Amino acid sequence: MKHSIRTRFTLGMIFLFIIISVLAVFSGYYLNKLSDKTGAILKENYLSVVYARDMSEGIMNINQEITTGFLTSRNSDSIRIAKELSLINKSLISEKNNITEPGEDKLVSGIEVGYIEYRDSVLKAVKLPKSSAALIYLQNKSGDLYQQLSILSQMNGKALEVKTDDAKASSKSALTRMTILASLCFLIGMSFTFSFASYFNRRFFQLYNGLKAVVSSNFDERLVFDGNDEFQEISLVVNEMADNLKKSNQKMSVTLHEESMKGINPGDIEELKKMLFRIKTMEEQAAALISKFEKK
Repeated sequence: MKHSIRTRFTLGMIFLFIIISVLAVFSGYYLNKLSDKTGAILKENYLSVVYARDMSEGIMNINQEITTGFLTSRNSDSIRIAKELSLINKSLISEKNNITEPGEDKLVSGIEVGYIEYRDSVLKAVKLPKSSAALIYLQNKSGDLYQQLSILSQMNGKALEVKTDDAKASSKSALTRMTILASLCFLIGMSFTFSFASYFNRRFFQLYNGLKAVVSSNFDERLVFDGNDEFQEISLVVNEMADNLKKSNQKMSVTLHEESMKGINPGDIEELKKMLFRIKTMEEQAAALISKFEKK
């Protein structure tokens, strides 16, 4: 089967492309895996911490408004309180849809029950006349909610630390694997490139030296190439050219010797000129071929 130079070169480029593709695929895989982990941390645990903080701030704002109204003997701002309750309710619903840790669902259910009781007490406190007993009851209910929300925040904060450490370990492991893979691919690519270049350099220099010998009138020089490519075909042409030059040279020597013995006639001189012209033409072709290789 004939393997041309173009075919060998194309296969070499395909091989290098495969190495680059392997590196790209594995890099994308590990980066995507790491991105999923960090994205899950931000999407799940971090949001739970934010929801717990928002609910705590809402309760604090409501208590502050009711306490201030009681101390100054004025009516509490029902619009502000309704707005804060709406924000707390929104954060609670979002948290119910963002359960990620073991036991978090039960904790959120307890927060929901406590919030409903606290909300009802706040609405009663706004409508009914101010009393210290109602204010103390609200403070107790808000204290219980604060404690539960603090546990929720700590639970997700700890999960954030654990998952962050896991993401760091995964990134280090991915970096180690990619370093090993990249080093292996680099060594394979360098070995292939060196072998590929050595193969062509060896054959080019062998061809160059053979043509140079023919031009120097060393017609006994023969080019021998292994394989079945363009170099082998060129060697056959060069060897045939060397044989023709050798035969022409021998024929010219015999003719000159014979004519020197019996005299030269005009027809023989003309034939001798043609023979010399053919030899000169073949030598010029060989010299042109060598110059092309030298330029390359």
